[in-house]
Amino acid sequence: MLTETAEHGELIERLYSFSDLSDTRLRELIDDRTEADAELLAQRARERCEEIYGNDVFMRGLIEISSYCKNDCLYCGIRRSNKNAERYRLDPEQILDCCETGYALGFRTFVLQGGEDGYYNDELLCSLIGKIKSSYPDCAVTLSLGERTAESYKRLYDAGADRYLLRHETADKEHYEMLHPAGLSLEKRIECLKELKSIGYQTGCGFMVGSPYQTTDHIIKDLRFIKSFEPHMVGIGPFIPHKDTPFKDDPAGTAELTLYLLSIIRLLLPKVLLPATTALGTIDPMGREKGILAGANVVMPNLSPAQVRKKYSLYNGKVCTGEEAAEHVKELKSRIETTGRKLTAAKGDFAF
Repeated sequence: MLTETAEHGELIERLYSFSDLSDTRLRELIDDRTEADAELLAQRARERCEEIYGNDVFMRGLIEISSYCKNDCLYCGIRRSNKNAERYRLDPEQILDCCETGYALGFRTFVLQGGEDGYYNDELLCSLIGKIKSSYPDCAVTLSLGERTAESYKRLYDAGADRYLLRHETADKEHYEMLHPAGLSLEKRIECLKELKSIGYQTGCGFMVGSPYQTTDHIIKDLRFIKSFEPHMVGIGPFIPHKDTPFKDDPAGTAELTLYLLSIIRLLLPKVLLPATTALGTIDPMGREKGILAGANVVMPNLSPAQVRKKYSLYNGKVCTGEEAAEHVKELKSRIETTGRKLTAAKGDFAF
């Protein structure tokens, strides 16, 4: 076990050349972490982020378009077999209304997120994306709609979509199968990510911290996958159980480890767009600010219609109506400024 802060400091500095670190050394860095390690990591991560993006924190308007999903992932509150889930889907006009509201509030990226819902076929989505881009040509459109065919991804990209978020959830095949039903595979998820990147999307992956059965070795695999794949965005957040899933009694992940890993990811991929996620803000009232101080540079307030926000219930206790809501941009701006950073209206593309 490492006891010398200086030795941990040397490991932290070597994260810049991640491939030189053995799994044993990475395990020590994660399992034997101290408060001093976390402080040093966060400091280095902030410095790296500010070297590239300055003091800017980018805001994205999150529009949760559907709580229908054809999949039955064991951790997710909108899984197909959850008979207690409140289902809804937004029609194109409702989504365009959200964009209109968001644009007036200063948002220059709209994130359309939902379960894998066949209602949103290519024809509907291409028309919708075209209308958003036509109305707001200075804005980016990000999609987070799960696994689709390569042809579908290409059509949506050609219609004007700029970015795509598809969390891989875990880079370990056996662990993936513990979290997902038969019919979903890590191989297919990785194939989709590679297709998205090759098409030209700014592509995002990510994983849950503290998910059921997760070990430090799984986390190391996640970090190695992220480093090798070099995504433009990485979304991580603590696992939070949902009362109507098989993992309802499992313990949640921790904000502390999530923040530590945010800093590591920033050092592995200095240019990455890294959100302080809603899940982090749910598990810790100061999670957003702590995430920014740990190296994150994106926040995603909720632009969905107020009446559906609680229905998009992926996990217990999701925050969606306080300062996480898009209509409270002024309060959010003030909170971000307490970190020494500033909320910007720029659409915030990846720094190629």
